[in-house]
Amino acid sequence: MAGQGIDQGFKGTGEYVAGEQLLNAVNVAITLQKPLLIKGEPGTGKTMLAEAVARALNKQLIIWNIKSTTKAQDGLYMYDTIQRLYDGQFGEEGVDDIARYIKLGKLGEAFEADEQVVLLIDEIDKADLEFPNDLLWELDQMEFYIHETKKTVKAKNRPIVIITSNAEKELPDAFLRRCIFHYIDFPDAELMEEIVRVHLPDVDEHVLKNAFDVFYDIRAMRDIRKKPSTSELIDWINVLQIAGIPADEIRKALPFVGVIVKKDEDLDTVKSKINL
Repeated sequence: MAGQGIDQGFKGTGEYVAGEQLLNAVNVAITLQKPLLIKGEPGTGKTMLAEAVARALNKQLIIWNIKSTTKAQDGLYMYDTIQRLYDGQFGEEGVDDIARYIKLGKLGEAFEADEQVVLLIDEIDKADLEFPNDLLWELDQMEFYIHETKKTVKAKNRPIVIITSNAEKELPDAFLRRCIFHYIDFPDAELMEEIVRVHLPDVDEHVLKNAFDVFYDIRAMRDIRKKPSTSELIDWINVLQIAGIPADEIRKALPFVGVIVKKDEDLDTVKSKINL
């Protein structure tokens, strides 16, 4: 690898605005062939990053959505014993072929793909604490063993692995050591304007400015339990324009405020403080 330089294959897309540090993190992970762990508060574009990488590099995107009940085994394969029993009862042919009843999980699909894919392991911190550790071998060795068929599934092409976390739980040190890490800070006004213009190229300047002022004032309130996100701001500005709301009414009337404020107690806080 010496002398080859860092892969600069990912440069963002027309729909996804990424800062230089995030671009570097993606390309370093691709060059070193290590998982990229992306943390940040909800709404900072973590999931959209994987979509953008897949689109920019013209690769298939496989998404493994993690839930509180998800086990590492789910991503490898499942053995459908119930279907096999059912087929056996009704005399179906091939019931002795166990391989027919093995279904690959998302990680298995990524390993078996004929071309390199982008694998998104989304919201890994939703699973229990053992989940990341249970994946260490597979992510390191790019293979796993199916006990029922005595077959080892090896990755035909090492996938580009992007893992997201909302930082709700601490991840094990052993897992962190194997990842390239990047924290996506919430966009400042300058970057946010660039993001909004990508989605709303014809945005009215005065609506944009007044909506921004209210949005960042709300995010700065210490008592807010759920701070509004980037996607919610884009939706809010969009509906303000569709409804033809005058720019100078945005702060005074807070029209359609439910687009960016989603909790009752936050709504009371915003209404009581935004015009002070």
